[in-house]
Amino acid sequence: MTSWIKRHAASALLIMALTMSSAGPIAASAQEFYKGKTLTIFVGFEPGASYDFYGRLLSRHIGKHLPGNPTVIVSSMPGAGGLRAANHLFTIAPRDGTAIGIVTLSLWLEEVLGNPAVRYKTEQFNWVGRVSDVVGVIMTWNTSNVKSAADLSKREIPIATTGPGSTTYGYSMLLNAFADSRFKIVAGYQGSAPSLLAMERGEVEAATTDWNLLRTGKADWLRDKTVNVLLLHSSKRLAELPDVPAAAEIAKTDEGKQILTLYASGQDIVGRSFLAPPGLPPIRIAELRAAFDAAMNDPELKAEIATSGADLNPMTGAELQQRLMELSKTPPALLARMKEVLSAQ
Repeated sequence: MTSWIKRHAASALLIMALTMSSAGPIAASAQEFYKGKTLTIFVGFEPGASYDFYGRLLSRHIGKHLPGNPTVIVSSMPGAGGLRAANHLFTIAPRDGTAIGIVTLSLWLEEVLGNPAVRYKTEQFNWVGRVSDVVGVIMTWNTSNVKSAADLSKREIPIATTGPGSTTYGYSMLLNAFADSRFKIVAGYQGSAPSLLAMERGEVEAATTDWNLLRTGKADWLRDKTVNVLLLHSSKRLAELPDVPAAAEIAKTDEGKQILTLYASGQDIVGRSFLAPPGLPPIRIAELRAAFDAAMNDPELKAEIATSGADLNPMTGAELQQRLMELSKTPPALLARMKEVLSAQ
């Protein structure tokens, strides 16, 4: 019995020694992976857009929180409403932790609605973290007699949108279908700024923009009551606009409420989020998420946010991944009904 114990004790010590000797290089390689490397942040929209702002903001701060302190660069990859960059990250970008990106907030919706440009699976991405959610607002010019959400069903209201496939277009379609609004959708405006200018000139009566852009870039409009803020592209109200309902609130049926809430998921959940390709080693995504979380709490990043007036409402990558997994369980019938309405465009 004594010899048996000695033999097995010797075997255990040998296994421990081998394990400890191998753990050192593995741990070291994990710590030193980024040393001398470059982390590329792909941005799915043109320079100057809010996606680009957040991409460059993160690029200035995440590197110092990653082991090895890599160089961090931004690569603009506009196209297909952010889907070009999403497809690149899913199919081409290296799967080693040296590539992440910020793409369209409607990533999941584009997939489930069957956009033929999609070449990815949303839930297979490794989600790094969210900087902020995004709330859109629908407004009319002060000369309009459409002053509140209660007026949306009274008569036809021309509204500026970018075009089919965009959230501005989609929300107008869904509100017409489920909230009895009477938007006359005018497509072809290339973004928020041209849409607001069209409303100001009287080409249309209503337009949509992000709440953050309105409160910072057009603060005088709010102060002077130059516009009537009617409705939020969101599933919940804003503390700053307590009397303005979220879109789902004015739906006429339970189905409509569910669909409008679902459509708001891109803004409520994804917003301005960063993601990495699928297939990353677990240690890499853990390091990226930890560095992202540290950057969100970095006093220098917070100072930049305060100076710019941009929003900061972070969510961890793990929570973001979980929320998107929950969306994947949406009943197919609900998705089919939403797709039916939007395909009529």
